[in-house]
Amino acid sequence: MPKLSEPLHVKEYTLRNRLVFPPMQSGRADFDGSITPKLVNFYVRRSTHIGLPIVEHAYIDLMGKIGPKQLGIYADSLIPGYEKLATALHSVGVPAVVQISHAGGVANKKVIHNQPAGPSSSGKTRMLEICELDQICQQFAAAAKRAIDAGFDGVELHGAHGYLLNQFFSPLLNKRVDKYGGDLQKRMRFPLEVSKTVRHQIGPNKLLLYRLGSDDLAPYGIHVEDAIVFAQKLVEIGGVDILDVSGGMCGSNPKQFKHVQGYFIPQAMAIKQKVTVPVIGVGGITEPKYANTIIQEEKTDLVAIGRALWKDAQWAQKALENLN
Repeated sequence: MPKLSEPLHVKEYTLRNRLVFPPMQSGRADFDGSITPKLVNFYVRRSTHIGLPIVEHAYIDLMGKIGPKQLGIYADSLIPGYEKLATALHSVGVPAVVQISHAGGVANKKVIHNQPAGPSSSGKTRMLEICELDQICQQFAAAAKRAIDAGFDGVELHGAHGYLLNQFFSPLLNKRVDKYGGDLQKRMRFPLEVSKTVRHQIGPNKLLLYRLGSDDLAPYGIHVEDAIVFAQKLVEIGGVDILDVSGGMCGSNPKQFKHVQGYFIPQAMAIKQKVTVPVIGVGGITEPKYANTIIQEEKTDLVAIGRALWKDAQWAQKALENLN
């Protein structure tokens, strides 16, 4: 029976335990997206007793930016900051992984000084042309290369919470009638192309994670049955090493689950049963015993602790001590 405190081996990497600090925008980057000492300190303090920190979402292009002080990874000039962060994370014994993202139709118009663009047109969003999709795919790959060049051990693609890759996957936002929209196979096409391209760019030995919007929690949206099919394709075709299972268009913290722990664990459990790679479960988890039970019952392979670690940088150390 596995435990929260036990290591997990993924490729050549050893995660010292099953605790993950998920990507959460901290507002500690500079206005140009560059890494600050404050941001480095934030992650180092929370990584001393966990298995894997996933650095908050970094935008790959200005058109994909959602907040004024969001982390960026859109230019080579940002690499030195990532080198400092990778070195700092390695110094406390964890692999360095950063989430790379494009906000698509939910990009902040005031921040990008342009009309946001997504899979389909609406009152506020224009539809991306196929040639633009090719460009965005290459921007994801270039961003991943910057992370690896800076000494990071891997990247996570942000395909959840209503961001661009999630927008293509969900029928709620993807109303296209070309090869990138329509049935499930077509809606998976663009995210899979991005995943394949990034895998090719970073090579076979680095870690590729995908944050999967597994459920829109809406009648005509994505449900876990769709997410299972997509998860299998991400592993088989996209070369993904770890699946990070969260919410889709409903976001990361749906209001109906305000006082519930582990609200996306059922989706993660269903996906874990159908794939061959480790799965991260998430959803407002705050109690160490509950997190340990998830691992013991093999519902997921890893557990993400976000808000609790945000509030208390020593949460992991206390949790592990209390479980022993």
